[in-house]
This record gives sequence, C-alpha cells and structure tokens, in this order.
Amino acid sequence: MSTTGDGLDELDRAILDLESEHWKYRGAKESAIRSRLGLSPVHYYQRLNALISSEAAARHAPMLISRLRRARNR
Repeated sequence: MSTTGDGLDELDRAILDLESEHWKYRGAKESAIRSRLGLSPVHYYQRLNALISSEAAARHAPMLISRLRRARNR
C-alpha cells in the first residue's frame, strides 16, 4: 500500500470511502467489505476504529470522522 502526503494509505482511504456510503440492504456493506477491500468485517471495523482516532483521517474526511466519533462516544 502506498501512502500519500496525507498520511493515509490506499486501504485507509478506501475504508473511509466505503464507510461514507449508505447501504439499503442488510448484509450489503459486509459483502462490499469482502469483495472490494478483501477484508473480513472484523478486520475492517478494527481498522476503521483506529482511523476514527486518526488526525490524518479527520483531515481527509472531516464530516465522516466527526460523525463516527460522536457515534463511538455515545
């Protein structure tokens, strides 16, 4: 994985992009995690949780990270 100047690698950016999508059907997100990212849902959510705490992720997707931080802190 290559890292750009924003401190995120391609997988990090792909996770943030996927997380910003809206899912109509149950299981669709988990299916996309496996097919598009090649990750298990558990690994995806572990990595996403780390990204929620990341300032680089907050700079890349400020509204998404803000929403996820609020949800995590409930």
